Amino acid sequence: MLKNRLIATMLSLIVGLSCLLSQNVVAYAIESAEESLISSGIAPILDPSVNKEIKMEVEEKEELNIDQKFEKEQQRIGEELAMADVQKALNVRAEADENSEKVGLLYKDCGGTILERQGDWIKIKSGDVVGWANEEYLLTGEEAQAMADDVGNWVASIETDVVRVRQEPSMEAEVWGYIARDEGLEIVEVMNDDWISVEFEDKVGYVYTDCINVRYHIDEGETMAVIRAREEAEAERKRLQNRGRVDASADETRLLGALIYCESGNQSYEGMLGVGAVVMNRVKSEAYPNTIHGVIYASGQFTPAMSGKVARAYEGNVPEACLQAAAAAIAGETTVGGATHFRRAGMREGYVLGDHVFW
Repeated sequence: MLKNRLIATMLSLIVGLSCLLSQNVVAYAIESAEESLISSGIAPILDPSVNKEIKMEVEEKEELNIDQKFEKEQQRIGEELAMADVQKALNVRAEADENSEKVGLLYKDCGGTILERQGDWIKIKSGDVVGWANEEYLLTGEEAQAMADDVGNWVASIETDVVRVRQEPSMEAEVWGYIARDEGLEIVEVMNDDWISVEFEDKVGYVYTDCINVRYHIDEGETMAVIRAREEAEAERKRLQNRGRVDASADETRLLGALIYCESGNQSYEGMLGVGAVVMNRVKSEAYPNTIHGVIYASGQFTPAMSGKVARAYEGNVPEACLQAAAAAIAGETTVGGATHFRRAGMREGYVLGDHVFW
């Protein structure tokens, strides 16, 4: 019994000491939502070195107060920031050479971090773009800072796994939500040493300053791979963009279906629709007749129409897929954008669908 009481007393003393030791840790853990003490069970009580490690980690995070964090970032951008001094875009190259491969673009008002210098060239990192740019088209030092002041904004970067965003600057306040490590929130205002206000899902929220660092955000450049992917996606969007419906009778729909059958009856539905879209794009163009019949039978345009093949198909059996493609083209659908011509693939550049190229 005496032995049990002694053990209980010793444990109580150790718990008391560990609570005093970890007061700052608790505040930090509450706001960071890491709950390190809770998840570690009795280990911090029986092994004081665990608390020591946690305390050292927290003290390292608390080494700078919020004002000092801002000052440190200001110093960094003063020393490392480069801003594109162009009206449109600045080429970023793989090597410090005008003839080197282009790896990305830095647009007007974009910036990056200076990595090194070589003659008249500066190696920068801007988002995923890393490469060399001619210093003639870059601002550095005070000039870069002045431009950045006009186009940048302060962001709170999260330094723990998860941080609570509260509705008021208090640990007792309700929580709007959570923000994960490496994500950023635009800073609205520094409330005091412990709290900043941030933009969070169209609301103003509050974050504990020990859980964040600050950085000055500048728009970043784009790699050539990203640019090419975006251009390809835009071209695809235009290729498929609805061109607007045209009123047409059942006879005109059947006539267009007959032409589609004669020109591309052995092609995919996309290819059939492409032929129908060419006809409808011409109907909408001032350079061609403004009716389906007029376009199809315009002199020297569609060989099957001139030979009588379209008329025979019209009077016979037009496949359902061709009629569907005709109706879709009349409704404004397209697989070839605004193309007004097509011929056998391999003859020129354009949208290639099966055996045909459209332009």
